[in-house]
Amino acid sequence: MKLESAEVGICTATAVVGAPSPTGQISLAAKVQGSGDESKDGEEMFVPPLNFAMVDYGVFRSGFPDTANFTFLQTLGLRSIIYLCPEPYPEHNLEFLKCNGIRLFQFGIDGWEPFVNIPEDTIHEALKVVVDIRNHPLLIHCKRGKHRTGCLVGCLRKLQRWCLSSIFDEYQRFAAAKARISDQRFMELFDISSLKSTCQSYNSIQKQSS
Repeated sequence: MKLESAEVGICTATAVVGAPSPTGQISLAAKVQGSGDESKDGEEMFVPPLNFAMVDYGVFRSGFPDTANFTFLQTLGLRSIIYLCPEPYPEHNLEFLKCNGIRLFQFGIDGWEPFVNIPEDTIHEALKVVVDIRNHPLLIHCKRGKHRTGCLVGCLRKLQRWCLSSIFDEYQRFAAAKARISDQRFMELFDISSLKSTCQSYNSIQKQSS
């Protein structure tokens, strides 16, 4: 795991992000008064990254953010980003993290193809970061927010005691036609026993804050 951090936090906008509904849909709006591209009512609108969604309170997921998404990401007040690709993080993204006091956790997982072994140990380590409330608000992303991100979120759902059919439904909403049986098999067999105590603490904190 590669870890980078920055010290100064800047967040100049506000966001309204609704909790996930039973169908997995969320209500999301981000806006701020100011100059730039503005809507008719004079409020600037922001662009979320590809496949952006709320996973849980303080936990978000998406595809790879580019510069057009930076203003939107500021509205989330992120403390951490989990990056699931092995390639180096781009310099302009690193500069954004530094300017906004966001910590980067990199778990380099190669792009998965069917029948390739998914690194269970790496998913375990990434989950420990996700359930540590000190890292929230947190964004999980890979390239398109489908397979690697989908598997990590699916394993989190197992910790949250979701049934497999709901886990697979959520995974398939993002993966769509590119859903992989191997990913779903991995989530089904993933062993959460060593993380249960950590997750119980996380769930307890989440209930108190809701």
